[in-house]
Amino acid sequence: MAYKYLVIVESPAKAKTIEKYLGKNYKVVASLGHIRDLPKSRMAIDTENNYEPEYISIRGKGPLIKELKKFAKKADKVYLAADPDREGEAIAWHLCHLLGLDIEDKNRVVFNEITKDAVKGAFKEPRSINMDLVDSQQARRVLDRLVGYTISPILWKKIKKGLSAGRVQSVALKLICDREEEINQFEPEEYWTIDGNFKKGTKKFKAAFYGVNGKKTKLSDSKDAQKIIKQMDGDEFEITKVVKKERKRNPSLPFTTSSMQQDAARKINFKTRKTMMIAQQLYEGISLGRGGAVGLITYMRTDSTRISDTAKNEVYEFIQKTYGDEYTNSKARVGKKAESSQDAHEAIRPSSVMRTPEEIQKYLSKDQYKLYNLIWSRFVASQMKPAVFDTMTVDLERNDVLFRANGQKMKFPGYQKVYIESTDSGKAEKDNVLPPLEEGEIATTVDIEPKQHFTQPPARFSEATLIKTLEENGVGRPSTYAPTLDTIQRRYYVKLAAKRFEPTELGTIVNGMIAEFFPQIVDVHFTAEMEKNLDQVEIGEEEWKNVIDQFYKPFKKTVEVAEEQMEKIQIKDEPAGFDCEVCGHPMVIKMGRYGKFYACSNFPECRNTKAIVKDIGVTCPTCNKGNVIERKSKKNRIFYGCDRYPDCEFISWNKPVGRNCPKCEHHLEEKKVAKGKQVICSNCDYKEELQK
Repeated sequence: MAYKYLVIVESPAKAKTIEKYLGKNYKVVASLGHIRDLPKSRMAIDTENNYEPEYISIRGKGPLIKELKKFAKKADKVYLAADPDREGEAIAWHLCHLLGLDIEDKNRVVFNEITKDAVKGAFKEPRSINMDLVDSQQARRVLDRLVGYTISPILWKKIKKGLSAGRVQSVALKLICDREEEINQFEPEEYWTIDGNFKKGTKKFKAAFYGVNGKKTKLSDSKDAQKIIKQMDGDEFEITKVVKKERKRNPSLPFTTSSMQQDAARKINFKTRKTMMIAQQLYEGISLGRGGAVGLITYMRTDSTRISDTAKNEVYEFIQKTYGDEYTNSKARVGKKAESSQDAHEAIRPSSVMRTPEEIQKYLSKDQYKLYNLIWSRFVASQMKPAVFDTMTVDLERNDVLFRANGQKMKFPGYQKVYIESTDSGKAEKDNVLPPLEEGEIATTVDIEPKQHFTQPPARFSEATLIKTLEENGVGRPSTYAPTLDTIQRRYYVKLAAKRFEPTELGTIVNGMIAEFFPQIVDVHFTAEMEKNLDQVEIGEEEWKNVIDQFYKPFKKTVEVAEEQMEKIQIKDEPAGFDCEVCGHPMVIKMGRYGKFYACSNFPECRNTKAIVKDIGVTCPTCNKGNVIERKSKKNRIFYGCDRYPDCEFISWNKPVGRNCPKCEHHLEEKKVAKGKQVICSNCDYKEELQK
């Protein structure tokens, strides 16, 4: 089919959606991401010649490049419509070089959402390639290459092959290792609380010990608690103070990339990489039946909470029509621009709020629906009235001992009609309604319960809290968080235990080496300052090669010292306690890329290896000969199987408990449920009560 204009985007899904909007004069094709990059086999940065990068066509993309050149020759004009960020700008620049296009020509088209109006509007105002954006991306690429390809070989030489270091990943690893050190060094302190159940008439309510003589008092041990109970000497308390207030709670702002990643982890249990993958699908376009493909959300890599006037007007009308005037908010708050924010794009929002999650659910996969619903709800809520609560604080006193009760009741749901925030624990705040209480009245104690507690160590990082910490410290940018977390797990520097990051032995060793010999690389403030300098390149206030030069000259000297002074670390093999069944030599426990495993000490003559498995002490319910062992899938998920596999093929995601069902005699299994664990039958509907 003849065409006048060629449009090049990154992905086939995006190409399909855009071609539908542009019509028959346009041919839209995909470059499938980058087509030119630095070679993987070597540094390819000329440090002696002003840090000039050496780009090559990506292996395997020769036929695609040839096809793009053929399409470009037939077109009157070529438009480059890669994503609206640094990476997209760099892809467009590389395409210009390969296709022989003029860098100064107005052939760059950008849009924040893939809708008919946005795409057509963008093609009316093409611009030339923004070299500041390209240089900023080049600077990051060159800097990461200098760090990774310089430190990694040293780690290979001094520790073991296959290790790597990176500008952002090394900081993330250090944060995890430092937190683990805090946990190991933590010494718990004892403290006590006194909870009271009180009664006023027939109404009961709870209050907690606050202090003595109106001052907050700490209870360090049992003696302190007993002293207070003795001082009370009775069960009648006077209500000395009742404070009633109205409290407003504003909605959260629309999603940025990092806040979306954090909320998706908390609310819908998505890993960061999965969140970004699903968001990309929603942005590039989903087929909505006869309506064809349409981009459902705005661009998903952003650090801005800004939204367009058009989107504000549309959501205002939607809220008014759906929920009523009392929920509309013509003065919805606007977030402050963060110091490190580039504010290049809008916040993440639905391309049209009129496409409610319920209406388009049938066209979406389960995961697409979950994320779209989260983005849609957060955006709508952000433009609604605050939630209003009636709060009540009550002081109860006897013999100078003060108990305090705090209550709240929702007066007006406001934005919470659509969206309720969750904390890092994933739990939303609940109402606690107190009965009508007045000053001067008497309340009596039903029971008083002193409780012993110990202070807890800081929690390990989850994906959400680690991203939040990196963002707060100005380390990395929205597009870097997903690959960073993925890399430190693939290198087996950290592992996820109960959805929390725990450093491995290998990760601790690598972090120690980098922290000792390359302190700047893992220094949060230094890395954040470097990010600011790179951002200055993006707005044209710094020359990218100067930024690299200021870093590399002192870094090179640090590398020379490290190569000379860093001692080789021997990760010693541990005796396994049994012999190799192949050759009879002792087996040892080795550290591998994916953790520890059994290997023959007679390597390389004998290459026998075995996975380290955990016997759960239950006989296999299928063959009654083997033992059930705990194994791990390729995705690191625990499952259970018979140790006689492949002779016995028993396998289960749930843990067998070693007992049979009283109803049908099939084996019982332990299953995780929302409130803990439950014993269920592997065959029928038999269940036992939750196990505490």
